[in-house]
Amino acid sequence: MDRILLVDDDLDLSALLARSAAEENLAADCCASGREALARLEQGDYQLVVLDVMMPGMDGFETMARIRATSGVPILMLTARGDAESKVRGLRAGADDYLTKPFAMEELLARMQSLIRRYTRLNRQGEGTPRLEYQGLTVDLDARTLTTQQGTFAPPPKEFDLLLYCARHQGKILTKAQIYEAVWGEPYVYDDGNIMAVISRLRKKLEKDPAHPHYLQTVKGVGYRFNKDV
Repeated sequence: MDRILLVDDDLDLSALLARSAAEENLAADCCASGREALARLEQGDYQLVVLDVMMPGMDGFETMARIRATSGVPILMLTARGDAESKVRGLRAGADDYLTKPFAMEELLARMQSLIRRYTRLNRQGEGTPRLEYQGLTVDLDARTLTTQQGTFAPPPKEFDLLLYCARHQGKILTKAQIYEAVWGEPYVYDDGNIMAVISRLRKKLEKDPAHPHYLQTVKGVGYRFNKDV
């Protein structure tokens, strides 16, 4: 059974989410603060974190930053804020998905299942070479890590999947729609902010000069391309 961590100071909502998750064969642990969430993640193995933004003390953004310092576990953020600035901030900080309260339980469960399926089942590589080698970059498919001159790190799931998708189509120009549908597993709805946020985070980790990328290149007006010459 897949296990999720629900982080929200609204205990009634957490209890409702846990019951609904159980009906989808998901085991849910609940905690009411960012500090408790970090402690739980150190002790247990989770396939998804559902994280509320507005919490007393350590808010969702700070909690996510601390999680991302050590873990690539998928994170779905919940917030009462509907403004674009908060959404972009969350995505750029490492969230894999974002849902604004109030929400339909069916939509939340569908997003949770999609993240878990994509990152814990579909991405288990059982065939072919376990590594992709490029100039100054190694992509380890089994460990889901990237190795550069700066060292080895495990990026969040969306970052790894986007890079892997582009790398496997090395030299081919990929439209934003192609990337979104392949990585997010959903129909493209002109939500370029998600793609741009993930690529921006990746470039900061991979590139010596993110403003002039060597690996993930922008094809103006079309999309992106993984450099065919690396």
